[in-house]
Amino acid sequence: MDFYLFQKINGLVYVSKILDWMGIFLASYFPYILGAILIALFLWKKNRLMVISAGISVFLSRIVIAEIIKIIFHRARPYVVLETAKKLITENADFKSFPSGHAAIFFALAMAVYFFNKKLGTWYFIAAIIISVARVFVGVHWPSDVFGGAVIAIISGIIISKIIHPKAHVDNKQPNQIFSDTQSL
Repeated sequence: MDFYLFQKINGLVYVSKILDWMGIFLASYFPYILGAILIALFLWKKNRLMVISAGISVFLSRIVIAEIIKIIFHRARPYVVLETAKKLITENADFKSFPSGHAAIFFALAMAVYFFNKKLGTWYFIAAIIISVARVFVGVHWPSDVFGGAVIAIISGIIISKIIHPKAHVDNKQPNQIFSDTQSL
């Protein structure tokens, strides 16, 4: 399934110069725009906790968990093992394909932002999906690499959000209030 999906997505390379340009832009440059937006949001005091939460989520997801997994699983990038892979951007020809670091970063950002601002978080999730598909399109990741990075990132975002912003995860009623409500029935 992984090979099949990679072939379908990466097989679109060289079909259109515009599509190739978009793939390169989305895989390589669009992430900087999303990062700049998040940094700009930090300038508003009301967004600082959200940005801090996103930063810690990215650190846990990408720098800690993804790096440990990359050390354990030595998975080659598609263009290293497939002669038919079309590579549009330069990446290290290493065996550190799984999990995708970009997916780990941008899904962690999306998850953390979502707990503070659902609308902006949804846009970040859409962007994370687009970046992840673009990374497969340009030939530097397998679909399972980006899926693995996304799972790690979402879990990291939830964990950090529960620590930093617990109000987003609990009902308004406290456990003792729930119990007292059932006694009065």
